Amino acid sequence: MENYSVLRFYASTTDKINSELLYEYIVYKAKEKNISGVTVYRGVMGYGLSSKHVNTSRFWELVEKLPVVIEMVDKTELLEEFYDFIEPELESMPKGCMAYMLPVNIKLLKKGKK
Repeated sequence: MENYSVLRFYASTTDKINSELLYEYIVYKAKEKNISGVTVYRGVMGYGLSSKHVNTSRFWELVEKLPVVIEMVDKTELLEEFYDFIEPELESMPKGCMAYMLPVNIKLLKKGKK
């Protein structure tokens, strides 16, 4: 069986690459590169390495900047290639982010019917 990994990016909902939201950019580029699937999670509270305060979402507040996690699982080789492709864009961003990859043990990988 092939090796699989999870690649995760931690950023903010307001982070951008050029004029495009970072999480949208990553999702569309992953689709172009045939990554099996990507999920974006929006956090309700968090802060990053350079944050001056904690960002939080409460039902009575309209907060634009919140933590976001972009997660993808696929063959390790494909994720390595994808990261190598996107790394220069991430490095050129004015804001910070974090990316990491871990091996995963896939128990079920079943395609649905179209």
